[in-house]
Amino acid sequence: MRNLDLSPLYRSFIGLDHLASMVDNASRQEKQPSYPPYNIELLAEDKYRITMAVAGFVEEELDIESQQNHLIIKGTKAKPTQEKEFLYQGIAERNFERKFQLGDFVKVIDASIENGLLHIDLLREVPEALKPRKIAINKKGKLIDG
Repeated sequence: MRNLDLSPLYRSFIGLDHLASMVDNASRQEKQPSYPPYNIELLAEDKYRITMAVAGFVEEELDIESQQNHLIIKGTKAKPTQEKEFLYQGIAERNFERKFQLGDFVKVIDASIENGLLHIDLLREVPEALKPRKIAINKKGKLIDG
């Protein structure tokens, strides 16, 4: 794997050092396992949905936690009451933990499970104070909100 030197980003992006840190951390992190498979959809401009295939899991075996800018989804399979003898086992029924890095102002608004698919709906709500605003210039040189 190639190592990237991101130190030039720290010198040239004033105020965006957290972005360079995130890229740097992402490049150093371990690769996440591919189980369970998932999709990320853009439903509208600020609405997203994560759909995760959790076949064989029931609602009580799934745990969804949103903490700061992280979304953590855990699946803990209950111990079987009796051991089964498989001739072939192609359905994975193993525990998992999947982590997602959420952007600023993104929050979980809903979670549901249907037909073996876990749906997690996300919404980005930027506070009014942080949204861009138009500044009008009057003839006297004073700034007036427009």
